[in-house]
Amino acid sequence: LDFCTSLGQSYPGKPKIIRCRSLEKETFSCWWKPGSDGGLPTNYTLFYSKDSEEKIYECPDYRTSGLNSCYFDKNHTNPWTTYNITVMATNEIGSNTSDPQYVDVTSIVQPDAPVNLSLETKTSASIMYLWTKWSPPPLGDVSSNSHVYHYELRLKPEEKEEWETISVGVQTQYKVIGLQAGVKYVVQVRCKLDLGEWSKWSSKRYIQIPRGE
Repeated sequence: LDFCTSLGQSYPGKPKIIRCRSLEKETFSCWWKPGSDGGLPTNYTLFYSKDSEEKIYECPDYRTSGLNSCYFDKNHTNPWTTYNITVMATNEIGSNTSDPQYVDVTSIVQPDAPVNLSLETKTSASIMYLWTKWSPPPLGDVSSNSHVYHYELRLKPEEKEEWETISVGVQTQYKVIGLQAGVKYVVQVRCKLDLGEWSKWSSKRYIQIPRGE
């Protein structure tokens, strides 16, 4: 039973850890969803331990990743360690703790989408092609040059439903041939590291393929 005062106040509801994500295997963030506040100001504290260590640590940075979050910078991230993470909600009546989340950094890697996708039609030996270029996702406190991203490109005529997906490998440019003249195409690109998930697709870019002379 909830302990309730005559004002209908109680200790806070149980928070829930909703997601942990690493952009590049060197830092990571976790986010939680608060439960009810019990009608009182409520503080949230994230605690974690590592593998079989008994020592309990508190979140090093509650600000960088936004509201209800904890950011683990390079000094607090070990990709070869499993973290046991809980969030405790506390008000003046009592506290409530989330279910634990076990985090292995290598399994939560998902980069941001590539940026600066540009499209240009070119002609070589009287064959027209689409020249696509993009940049790897920008990173905060780590150098993006030290990461090898693999890319996928997808494109389709604007009015069609079905995408054609092309595995590009590690290069940040690609020549697409065999496009239909006079058709407007939409193009996106995404990336992944050597492990983890694909990023979301980048912003859409559109290009009208000129009609032949």
